[in-house]
Amino acid sequence: MEYLQELNEAQRQAVENTEGPVMVIAGAGSGKTRVLTYRIAHLINNGVEPFNILALTFTNKAAREMKERIGSIVGDPIAKNLWMGTFHAIFAKILRVEAEKIGFPSSFTIYDTDDSKRLIKEIIKGLNLDDKVYKPNLVLNRISAAKNNLISPQAYKNNLIITKEDAQSKKPEIGRIYELYDQRCFKAGAMDFDDLLFKTNILLRDFPDVLNKYQSRFKYILVDEYQDTNFSQYIIVKALAAKFENICVVGDDAQSIYSFRGANIQNILNFKKDYPDTRTFKLEQNYRSTQNIVKAANSLIDKNVEQLKKLVWTDNDEGKKIKLYRALTENEEGLNVARSIFEVSNNEQAPHDHFAILYRTNAQSRAMEDALRKLNIPYKIYGGLSFYQRKEIKDLLGYFRLVMNHKDEDALKRVINYPTRGIGNTTMDKINLYSNENDLTIWDVITNIDAHPIQIHGGARNKIKQFIELIRSFKNIAEKKDAYETGSQIASSTGILKELYNDKTVEGVSRYENVQELLNSMKEFVEDDTVDIEKDLASFIQDIPLLTDQDNEKDESPKVTLMTIHASKGLEFPYVFIVGMEENLFPSQLSINSRTELEEERRLFYVALTRAEKQCWLSFATSRYKWGNLIHSEPSRFLEEIDPAFVDASGMIPDTKPMSSNSEGLSSRSGWGGTSQSIPTPPKPRQRLVKVNSSTPPNSDFKGDDTSGLKPGLTVEHARFGTGKVIAIEGPAGNRKATVDFQGVGKKQLLLKFAKLRVLG
Repeated sequence: MEYLQELNEAQRQAVENTEGPVMVIAGAGSGKTRVLTYRIAHLINNGVEPFNILALTFTNKAAREMKERIGSIVGDPIAKNLWMGTFHAIFAKILRVEAEKIGFPSSFTIYDTDDSKRLIKEIIKGLNLDDKVYKPNLVLNRISAAKNNLISPQAYKNNLIITKEDAQSKKPEIGRIYELYDQRCFKAGAMDFDDLLFKTNILLRDFPDVLNKYQSRFKYILVDEYQDTNFSQYIIVKALAAKFENICVVGDDAQSIYSFRGANIQNILNFKKDYPDTRTFKLEQNYRSTQNIVKAANSLIDKNVEQLKKLVWTDNDEGKKIKLYRALTENEEGLNVARSIFEVSNNEQAPHDHFAILYRTNAQSRAMEDALRKLNIPYKIYGGLSFYQRKEIKDLLGYFRLVMNHKDEDALKRVINYPTRGIGNTTMDKINLYSNENDLTIWDVITNIDAHPIQIHGGARNKIKQFIELIRSFKNIAEKKDAYETGSQIASSTGILKELYNDKTVEGVSRYENVQELLNSMKEFVEDDTVDIEKDLASFIQDIPLLTDQDNEKDESPKVTLMTIHASKGLEFPYVFIVGMEENLFPSQLSINSRTELEEERRLFYVALTRAEKQCWLSFATSRYKWGNLIHSEPSRFLEEIDPAFVDASGMIPDTKPMSSNSEGLSSRSGWGGTSQSIPTPPKPRQRLVKVNSSTPPNSDFKGDDTSGLKPGLTVEHARFGTGKVIAIEGPAGNRKATVDFQGVGKKQLLLKFAKLRVLG
């Protein structure tokens, strides 16, 4: 058994102790997959039939890779007989055999998400419900959550707490939709993804002979990523393992970050309560990261109360300290990151695919993408689209393009019926055909729709006229207002903001945040007094095509990876940048009202830190546009929780040095690049790590003075840069520029026709 020689002592014990309940707590980068695969191979080499082994994973990729590795040890023909795969794949296989017992054909159809949404749309329409209130995606998520908690349609309707929640959200008919959806699926001989678990639970609960059959078959059960299991998965596994209790779960409670998908961390925390005879093996040696990264992550996660204690360590090099950077704005933050990537890539000859930028929300990619493009650094969005390619962004940009150019037919076709206003495809097909046959633009046709012999009913004609009036009103606004005011009016008056805001699903919230981020970028564009360019909508959109045409999906050259932290779990990169380390962003504003939610946010940060192999950067902005307002951003509380012995704060501007406790009540530190000292638990009320430059927090209400008489030597105040001294004035009247040396920021050249400056004397 030469494969055992490849394991360290802790890994070997976890592999060789095959009998009874076993929990393997696997720290980040500790060789979890190797232990799981070798344990299965070890069972087979010790006489266990592969037919009697059930191994459950969360991804097809994980199952495929493990089966290949097992095959290399025991032989592919033997490995193929394993019951190994995702929860859904394995239980779909069982349901194919047993489906008739619960009234389904063995050839039942499996509905994907689109199939389910389509059916829900039909039901909503059949009930004459408003599909703007009962959004199919939202309803499906509600039904999915019910199924994953083993709540049937009848139980849903009888649950007073659930029905009260639906009534309060003004969606009292969700229970009825769920009931009809379940009936229609049954009638069609179909199951959705959630049914594969829900119906398996019913099968095992209601048919003891079936339960006994699979309990006897699966003498050894192994579950990967056990911290990510939901209630439905937990009940199935517990039932199947009840006969022999040869169950081995592998996971890391410190990486439990999917509660929004129904994952329940209590499943792994309470494993010993379910199986009192459990033997626990801790994989604590990290093979991935440097000592500084490992120790920094340990000092962070130690702040969590609910955890299975372990001490991750590594024999790797000490490595560089985690770098902490402060920026004034999110755009400056993006440029700092891009410049660092450019520098490290050149100095260390590191290919671009060795770099990853991680963020809490998808909307944050915008500033990062813009900065990378400015430096011609290739990148890709992992598991998603680049910012300007996202549908909601293209929809709003479509309105912007049409307002500025009525002949833009691609934009017109995109937005004329979005949000839905009763101008359907049939109507547009007729208009499009007529315009082509008569060599007219679609705009020419629809602006005088009554003069053209097109067979369109009166209701659609009126909707078209209303649309024309709307676009013309936006054109009038664009001629008088700046880009932000125009963009905000368009987003609001079209109904785009309202439609996205009402969608409370995870995807809906992300789309709404993306649109807000586009508006935020417009606000920053308008208030950027360092660039000599008109601040109207036409100027804002002129560079957008130059950004989007750089997206080339066929280009397979190395690229920097951008992704949310949730998407990064299981991946690793030599160089990792974690951006947006600010209160109410990370931790999320929605996650600071309870210890449970805050601890999951801390676990999410732990996951981000432990993706890095060689070096990690943390950055935050002291001001960020939100809802069109420039607001002061506090550094994340998580930054204070990392032992400063592992942090290099030399990238902070002078104003961010450790301060005494009598300086505006700020906490005293000897860390952040100083001597080693652990940080105590933050006091309450929590105190800030960094002092703001200006006595006035940056905000959009900041009013400037008349600067026509501004002279060198005067002291001025800027909403974002704080106070500074005027060094020079240059340029002709109407286009004068002031060079100002701001405290702690440095010299900035401002266009006085745009700059808002208070003259202090």
